[in-house]
Amino acid sequence: MSKEFNECLQRYKLPEFDVAWGEIHRGIEKESLRVSPDGHISLSSHPLALGSSLTNPFITTDFSESLLEFITPAYSDIDECLKRMEDIHRFTLQNLENNEMLWASSMPCPLDAWEDIPIAQYGSSNVGKLKTLYRHGLSNRYGRLMQVISGIHYNFSMPESFWQPYADMCGFKGKLKDFKTEKYLHLIRNFHRYSWLLIYLFGASPAVCKCFATGREHTLEQLDDHTLYMPDATCLRMGDLGYNSEAQKSLFVCYNELDAYVDCLREAMNTPYPEYEAIGQSIDGGHLQLNTNLLQLENEFYSTIRPKRVVQRGQRPSEALTQDGIEYIEVRALDLNPYLPFGIDSEQIHFLDSFLLHCLLSESPECHKQEFFEVADNLAKVVEHGRDPELCLNLKSEPKKMRAWGNEILAEVDNAATMLDHIHGSTNYSNSLTAQSAKIADSDLTPSGRIMKDMKQGDLSFFEFSMQQSRKHRDDLQNNGMSEATVKMMTETAAQSHKDQADIESLDTVGFDEYLKNWNDA
Repeated sequence: MSKEFNECLQRYKLPEFDVAWGEIHRGIEKESLRVSPDGHISLSSHPLALGSSLTNPFITTDFSESLLEFITPAYSDIDECLKRMEDIHRFTLQNLENNEMLWASSMPCPLDAWEDIPIAQYGSSNVGKLKTLYRHGLSNRYGRLMQVISGIHYNFSMPESFWQPYADMCGFKGKLKDFKTEKYLHLIRNFHRYSWLLIYLFGASPAVCKCFATGREHTLEQLDDHTLYMPDATCLRMGDLGYNSEAQKSLFVCYNELDAYVDCLREAMNTPYPEYEAIGQSIDGGHLQLNTNLLQLENEFYSTIRPKRVVQRGQRPSEALTQDGIEYIEVRALDLNPYLPFGIDSEQIHFLDSFLLHCLLSESPECHKQEFFEVADNLAKVVEHGRDPELCLNLKSEPKKMRAWGNEILAEVDNAATMLDHIHGSTNYSNSLTAQSAKIADSDLTPSGRIMKDMKQGDLSFFEFSMQQSRKHRDDLQNNGMSEATVKMMTETAAQSHKDQADIESLDTVGFDEYLKNWNDA
């Protein structure tokens, strides 16, 4: 697929692409369930040795005490980013109790009553109690099982040196923060149009434990006594059985302007929703959820991508975006790849960077309601039937073969990959693109295809397959592998985080009921 560098510049109407602009910043947030050696979801508290889940910058929890979240800083070097993720994994596995391990798959396998899954605790401070109450709200609204589905969030931003020259090339005369915001929205609109391709290429949840669907309507088929699947599914995590919200399906969230996006979320956060009103906000003096609105807060909006900005303590995400604009974007459509110890690898990152750079630089017309729901429908089709070689999607209300469209998108992404290879003096980006092209030609090469093939050939249930991979990664990572300096740094960071949590708890001046009222009224 390789192209000439100058041809790629012309594709994006660029007079140049400076070497410094290739210093893309990326950070990874990876969720992983703690499970016992026999595969039960851990019911124990967050291990003290891992630090405070409220304040440790590397290791926290998501919905549950047992759902760990590993966070890297933003790096311009892919190998450094993955090395930090490796260090976090090794430190965690060496400090888990009772020989626990990390579940390798996105979809959980609840062998115990899912009602017993422990909700994450963040201490006695008001901000800590707020985080826990939000999770109680999620539990009451959607159930605990859905909330322990795991995934990878990929944070992406262009280097600061890129923005002013690019604004000059585009003839933009306003504030630089407004230009960044405009172009990140530009990226997000294109991402939505083409995100189904990421679901096909990297989806790794074609099957689930039978117990996961107990009491829920579904159209899955039975693979064995313990496993449900869809023959051509790619990413059930992103479907109706997974991390989805019926209440939010009617929301039309517009990414044409930042104010319109923020207004949409604010309206949802201030609109009572009958089903959540029926739950109530409290019972017998105990809180059940932050409020009874369609969204308790911004993060409850389930989207494949989010505009983001680092927030100051006490600041809402929407307030930070409105005040200072978009700082980076967060891709949320990625499954854990159970074949990889960290769920993601260098090849995938090289492709993601090429894909996202193409989304940023290529034309991006404003979205409208019809396209918004067409995009959602395309995503749903690929989730359930993506490996069907005859699958058709819709483009501007016209049917289009998924594989042909996928190859067209890859040919376009090749422009970004070629530019990145050129300035880095490598072939890593083009090589990654070639690997994705092979997946379109042969769906057995996709993670979902490989999983189904290995399960069938090995006569493995989804649980047995996931256990096999989880044990393998534990054994590979548990022994040594960290320098003394890294162990010292991770240990000191964990210890400091406990002190930081205590400091936060000492600063509260009002009770939680008053704090919650003020927070909801803000």
